[in-house]
Amino acid sequence: MSIRVLIADDHPLLRAGLRRLLVADGEVDVVGEAENGAEVLRLTGELHPDIVLLDISMPGENGIETARTLKERFTDVLVLFLTMHEEEGMLHEALRAGGDGYVVKRADGPEILRAIHAVRRGEVYVHATMTRALVQPLPPRHAASKEVLTQREIDVLRLLARGNTNRQIAELINLSIRTVESHRANLMGKLGLASRVELVTYAEEHGLL
Repeated sequence: MSIRVLIADDHPLLRAGLRRLLVADGEVDVVGEAENGAEVLRLTGELHPDIVLLDISMPGENGIETARTLKERFTDVLVLFLTMHEEEGMLHEALRAGGDGYVVKRADGPEILRAIHAVRRGEVYVHATMTRALVQPLPPRHAASKEVLTQREIDVLRLLARGNTNRQIAELINLSIRTVESHRANLMGKLGLASRVELVTYAEEHGLL
């Protein structure tokens, strides 16, 4: 039986390349493509994929938030992150969100296929450059004080807690969206937090609003 995959990425050329790669495998059936979180949720309900191949940086709700919702609504679906982010904090956040695998976009085609097959077998697949983070336990929540944060991380935390999106934060403090996402991942990793709600709570408790 073929592995039903939904590709989720906001770059059409990348989706097209992934589709060609997966279809050529012979054991993978690409059942659909999505370019944002809302489409991922809708198409998962309609198409019932086995695996969602999910980017983190997407318009609107990012991949981490989308994965959390996917796991709540569709308990059988598997989530394999395919992302440019190589920060340990982002990996931890992805796993906390229910990710079943994590591959970086510079991986070659055979590795992406290996990851898909491994996740379908029930294994957790993590790109080789990220495995060092797995031998370290996930940081306990609220273990760290705000003194471990850089000033830029505090700026991002404060703006997140005030309800700004990653894009809005990027515009407000003149950063790229990817850099904002990296700061957010570092916040999660350093503070041992798993969601935006916990970030807001932390900011309130430490007088950062």
